[in-house]
Amino acid sequence: MYGVSIIAIYTIVGTLFSVLFGADFANFLSTHWIPNLFFFAIFIIFALSFFGLFEITLPNKFVNKIDSKSNKSGVLGIFFMAFTLVLVSFSCTGPIAGTILLQAANGDTIQPIVGMLGFSLAFALPFTLFAVFPNWLKSLPKSGGWLDTVKVVLGFIELALALKFFSIVDQVYHWDILNREVYLALWIVIFAFLGFYLLGKITFPHEQKQQKTSVGRIISALLVFSFVVYLIPGLVGAPLKALAGYMPPLSSQSFVMNSPQVTSISNNTMKTAECGVPKYGDLLELPLGIQGYFDYTQALECAKKQDKPLFIDFTGHGCVNCREMEATVWSDPKVLKRLKEDYVVVALYVDEKTELPEKEWYVSAHDERLKKTIGGQNLDFMIQRLNANAQPYYTLVDTNGSLLNAPKGYDLSVQNFVEFLDNGLEEFKIRNTKDVLVNSDSEGVNHNPIIN
Repeated sequence: MYGVSIIAIYTIVGTLFSVLFGADFANFLSTHWIPNLFFFAIFIIFALSFFGLFEITLPNKFVNKIDSKSNKSGVLGIFFMAFTLVLVSFSCTGPIAGTILLQAANGDTIQPIVGMLGFSLAFALPFTLFAVFPNWLKSLPKSGGWLDTVKVVLGFIELALALKFFSIVDQVYHWDILNREVYLALWIVIFAFLGFYLLGKITFPHEQKQQKTSVGRIISALLVFSFVVYLIPGLVGAPLKALAGYMPPLSSQSFVMNSPQVTSISNNTMKTAECGVPKYGDLLELPLGIQGYFDYTQALECAKKQDKPLFIDFTGHGCVNCREMEATVWSDPKVLKRLKEDYVVVALYVDEKTELPEKEWYVSAHDERLKKTIGGQNLDFMIQRLNANAQPYYTLVDTNGSLLNAPKGYDLSVQNFVEFLDNGLEEFKIRNTKDVLVNSDSEGVNHNPIIN
């Protein structure tokens, strides 16, 4: 009952967060500067707490009041005993549990519930097992300096993760402060310091200096320094595919060795010139040298002129999975060739905060709210036309704006994505053939077939 109570308490908190910060509020939480800078500050505070600068604790009066209720007999007393443990351990578990709860900002209603369920299960399991097998208590490791080491390591990780929240704001509002080089440089320094800490070269004031470095710390330091070496080529444009979702886009980097953007522009100049300069092209970019558009109407007109299907990429500056898809799937030669040659590509950013001219504002029929930003209108378009609001979301349409096949979400299989593009292109050709047959069916008759 003690273990179950711990799990219940944490999961209830996760459920409350999912209700308060569910999908309807997700776009604001995940992209607006206020919550992201707040989360950035919270992560910095968590890191400083782990470094021993201060402890995050709850008021003693509140803890003692809950503790007094644990003296009751029966299940209720056990529940409050577990509640007391949760509160007393808050200085250690708060930063970790808080990190999980902040993921509610990503818009996944289930994520904070599952996250807190998993965390509480791991937290409660030792108590439950020791209750069932009390003799195991004799084998418990003694507390000591190794616990401080764990906290400091977590502090460095929190410090590195804090940059992600600032990076989202930087991209959405086009501040251009934390570009890819700066981001990578900070990560390299943070993890290099972590490596030196594990080797005992850095000691925090609340710790005792280690006379000897254990084998475990040496192995951990080797792994950390290996990660630092992996990051370094990113400073000259290495894609770092494993971390693409957490890094600013490659387009934000000022120097990229052997950049595909340089080699592909000449091949796509004709396509761009044929349909005019891309609207919002001064604000937004497509990855991997793909020449495309950022406005649906302009892109659809271009698709009609070129007689090509339209590839719609519903994306966002703060979309981790979008960057991972681009780095892992789009970069594959088979996929990239199809996107550049067979489709007109349009990227619709749902979190772009640039305000449109007042004459382009409108009140949405979906939520009856005024839509006056590029991102607000793109998200509203996605919700109303496709009944979806998650990114990435890839949609193929013909020159009439009708779906060619079922839209596709996050999927790291290159083969599946190639099939998705090929099936859409094949359906487009079939429809074009039917249109030609219908239009030539009888002379002097104007056929305008409606494609569902």
